[in-house]
Amino acid sequence: MKYLYNNRQLRDRRRELRKNMTEAETLLWSRVRMRKMKEYKFLRQYSVGPYILDFFCVALQLGIEVDGQFHGDKDHRTYDRLRSDFLVNNGITVIRFWNAEVIKDLNSVKIKIEKEISTIEHSLHFKKSPFNEGEI
Repeated sequence: MKYLYNNRQLRDRRRELRKNMTEAETLLWSRVRMRKMKEYKFLRQYSVGPYILDFFCVALQLGIEVDGQFHGDKDHRTYDRLRSDFLVNNGITVIRFWNAEVIKDLNSVKIKIEKEISTIEHSLHFKKSPFNEGEI
């Protein structure tokens, strides 16, 4: 694959998705944009391989997906599973929320994202620790 991140062939589709965000995506974007989420920069409609993530933090390799009701049907669940496997195999953590969850309880969604960020931060800190490299 020539482009893993922000494939140029998907540029028009990413623009279209940014212009036509769902209500839930718009609400969540208001909470994660401009480094509002623990000072991390999130981008919207960012592509990784052949897939476009709703929101993505490069520094954390964290994707956030906001799913509508059609994600519940069997075919789409299979597609989402393949998509998640691809992303995980490329070192990306993905957390998913339903549209209704974002709209009805945005604060809880924000708290879940902050917890995931803390988990990743801890993991990154642990990986960088000199104690992991046999240096004491």
